[in-house]
Amino acid sequence: MPELAAGGGFTLRPWRLADLPLVREASEDDHIPLITTVPSPYSEPAGIAFIERQWSRATTRAGYTFVIVTSDGRPVGQVGLWLKDLDEGRASLGYWVVKSARGQGAAAAAVDAVVGWALRDLRIPRLELWVEPWNTASVRTAERSGFQREGLLRGWQQVGNERRDMFMYARLNDEQ
Repeated sequence: MPELAAGGGFTLRPWRLADLPLVREASEDDHIPLITTVPSPYSEPAGIAFIERQWSRATTRAGYTFVIVTSDGRPVGQVGLWLKDLDEGRASLGYWVVKSARGQGAAAAAVDAVVGWALRDLRIPRLELWVEPWNTASVRTAERSGFQREGLLRGWQQVGNERRDMFMYARLNDEQ
């Protein structure tokens, strides 16, 4: 799995066991564990299992998941490219940044880097992502990265104990 340079001094790299403090911080967030596989409550064995799952995604070709790292080496989030629909010409993205690092451009830099790699090098025809309508920061990230909102998917995804609406965003390879 490659390391990717991202804008704003951020880089993307594979997960390491040394990233357990990042998993711990993410597990304490109000939203991240509800919509991801980040364990909550956190325990070291659960954190290790989470990181091992990230490693297996590339090995099984389910996707690529990167840690977002600041210029001083601090891990602050995750961005993933999921390939389950690749046979149909599409892949999806997901991303999160821990609360202590939000507002610094990490998500936008990470999404731009993965989108460039996916469209240019992997030649994926269509990239998709889903954002809850209340998540204005994520909406801004998607739109700044060239994704276009295609509609509202009502009751699209189970989040915690309820089905939630999601905005559907897409970016096509010929829109570079």
